[in-house]
Amino acid sequence: MESGPAIFAGSVFALFGGALLLWTAVRVRHREPVAQGVNPVASAALASLAAIAALLLGTWCFLHV
Repeated sequence: MESGPAIFAGSVFALFGGALLLWTAVRVRHREPVAQGVNPVASAALASLAAIAALLLGTWCFLHV
C-alpha cells in the first residue's frame, strides 16, 4: 500500500520539474524574463535549480517504491 503514494508523489515531482525546466529553457532561449522585475540570470538560475531539485526528488521517490 505504501507504493501508491510514492508513485503519485514521484509523478507529481517529475512532471513539475520537467515542465519548469522546459518553460525556463524556452523563456531563456527567446530572451524573455523568467520572473518579472528580477535579474534575468538570477531568476533563470533559481528556476533551473528548483526544477532540478524537483526532478531529483521525483527520482528519489521512484527509487523507494
